[in-house]
Amino acid sequence: MSKQRTVTFNHNPLLRHGLPAWRPRAVMLGLMACSLALIGRAMYLQGVNNEFLQAKGESRYARVLEVPATRGRVTDRHGDMLAVSTPVRSIWAIPTDVNLAPPDTRKLAGLLEMDVQELNRRLAAGRDFVYLKRQVSPEIAEQIADLKLAGVHQQQEYRRYYPGGEVMAHVLGFTGVDDKGQEGVELAFDGTLAGKPGARRVIRDRRGQIIEDVEAIRAPRDGQDLALSIDAKIQYLAYSALRQAMQTHKAKAGASVVLDARTGEVLALVNAPTYNPNNRTNLSGAQLRNRVLTDVYEPGSIMKPFIVGLALDRGKVQPGTIIDTSPGRMTIGRATISDSHRNGALTVAQVIQKSSNIGTVKVAMHFSPDEMWRLYDDLGFGKPLNLGFPGEAGGRLRPAKTWKPIEQATMSYGHGVSVSLIQMAHAYLVFARDGELVPLSLTRLEAPPVSGKRIFSAATAREMRGMLELASGPGGTAPKAQVAGYRVAGKTGTAIKLEGAHYTNKYVSSYVGLAPASDPRLIVAVMIDEPSAGQYYGGAVAAPVFAQITEGALRALGVAPDAPLVPLQLAQKQGIAVPARESM
Repeated sequence: MSKQRTVTFNHNPLLRHGLPAWRPRAVMLGLMACSLALIGRAMYLQGVNNEFLQAKGESRYARVLEVPATRGRVTDRHGDMLAVSTPVRSIWAIPTDVNLAPPDTRKLAGLLEMDVQELNRRLAAGRDFVYLKRQVSPEIAEQIADLKLAGVHQQQEYRRYYPGGEVMAHVLGFTGVDDKGQEGVELAFDGTLAGKPGARRVIRDRRGQIIEDVEAIRAPRDGQDLALSIDAKIQYLAYSALRQAMQTHKAKAGASVVLDARTGEVLALVNAPTYNPNNRTNLSGAQLRNRVLTDVYEPGSIMKPFIVGLALDRGKVQPGTIIDTSPGRMTIGRATISDSHRNGALTVAQVIQKSSNIGTVKVAMHFSPDEMWRLYDDLGFGKPLNLGFPGEAGGRLRPAKTWKPIEQATMSYGHGVSVSLIQMAHAYLVFARDGELVPLSLTRLEAPPVSGKRIFSAATAREMRGMLELASGPGGTAPKAQVAGYRVAGKTGTAIKLEGAHYTNKYVSSYVGLAPASDPRLIVAVMIDEPSAGQYYGGAVAAPVFAQITEGALRALGVAPDAPLVPLQLAQKQGIAVPARESM
C-alpha cells in the first residue's frame, strides 16, 4: 500500500505571490473615508439641516387644514339682515378606508338624500378623497356622525342664507358652494365680504382622524359687513307692485328702480321674472338677468324733456313759445314721422304734456348733432354707470358725425338710442336736483354726496318739473301716475321694440317720475316689457306702477304731503284748492 501525499495550506502555490504593500492601506483608508462621510452626513441631517427629514416624517402624519373665514353680512340701510352665512358641514370619505355593510349604506344614503347606487359609485371612484355631499345641515351631520362609519368624515363650512328670498334676488345675487360670490352684490363686493381663511397644523392617523391639534398657523380674518343703500320696505313695495303689473298686463318681463333724489342712493331695485337664491334649482338665464342694469331698450318719449330742457337753458324757446305741429306729420328726407294725435299749435309746455313728436323734433332742430350728443353724453348715456355690478350695460349712443337728419330727429324723442332703466332714472336726477347730476350709490352713504356735474341751470330744472307735472296730471299722458296727497312729475315712454334690424309690433312701456314735485325726494322708474293684455301705452301700463310704489315709499319715509289727499281730477271737480305749480 503506497504512502498518501499531503499538501498543507501554507504551502499553496498561490500564496507565493504577495499583495502590494499599498493595497491594504488604500482599502483601509477608503473604508475610513466612507465611514467619515456617513457620519458627517448623519450629523448634517440630524443637527444642521434637519428640515428635510422632519418634512418627510411629518408628511406621513401632519396636515395643514384651512380654517374658513366667515363671510361678511349684508344689511339694508336700516341694519335689517339681507344675507348671512350659517355653519354647515361637508361629508367626505377616503374610499379605501370605507367598508360599509348594506344596512349602513342604506342609512347613509337616506341621510344624504341620494340613491344607494350613487353613493356606491362615488365610493368606488378610485380616488383618495371624495365629497359625498356639500353643505349638509348640522342636524343631519350629527346623525351621520352617530353612525360612526370608518372612512367617512366631516368638515365645517358655511352656506349663505337670504331672508328676503326672491324679493332681493337681483340685488344680492348669490354665492357658490365654496361661499364665493357668483352674481349681484355678492360678486361685485366679493373682495370685501369674503375675508381670508386661516390655517392650523394637526396630526392625523391613517384613517384621517385628527388625534392632536398642534398649532394655529394663521388666524382667519372674517369678511367685512356691508350696508347697502337699499330700503327693505321700499324694495318689497316695488316688488309687489311690479309683480301685480306683470300679471295684469301679461307681460314678458319688468323692472323698477327707486332712487333717493337727495343723495343718489338706490333705495330699491327689482326685476321680474325673479328667482329664490336659497333654492337655485332649474334656473334659466331669463330669471337671472338683472334687467335694471343689463337690459337696454329704446326709451321713447321719456327722452323728450332733455331736449326741451336744453332749448330752455340755451334761450332757444320759452315755456310759452308756440310750436305748430299741424298736420301731425312731418317728412325728413324719405322718412315721415307723426304724432299719435293731431294737436295743432302747442306751447313748449304742451309739447311735453301731450308728448308731441313733431313738437320735440322742431325744438331739436335748433341744435347741431354735436350739441345733442354732448347733452346725452353728459347725462351718462352710452357708457356704464360703474356701480360695480357684473354685466352692467352702457347702452348705445353713436358718434354725432354719423347721425343723419332723420336720426337726429328720432333720437330727440327716444328712438335710435338705447339706455338701461337705471341710466334713465339717473338722468332724471337733473330735474329733481335743480340741474345737478350726482353719481349713484348701492351702498349707504355716511355723508351727503359731493356736488355733482351741472347740466342745466336751477331755473331750467324747475321749469321742466312744472312741465313734467302737467304731463302727469289731467290732460297729460299719465294721469294714472298721480298719488293722493303728493304732487308728482314725470314722463311716459311707449317704444316699439327693435329686434335685429327691424321694428316689431311689440312694445316697451315705461314711466320715470319724481315726487313730491315741490321738493323731490324720490325718483321712480318703471319698465314693462311686451305687455300683451291689450294696453301698451306707458301711461296705462307703467304709470300706475309708479303711483303704487311712490305712494307707499313716500309714506314709509315720512315725507310730508304737498297736495290734497285725493287725486287731482277729483280735487278739481270738488273745488278743492290745489297748491300752485312752480312757474314755467
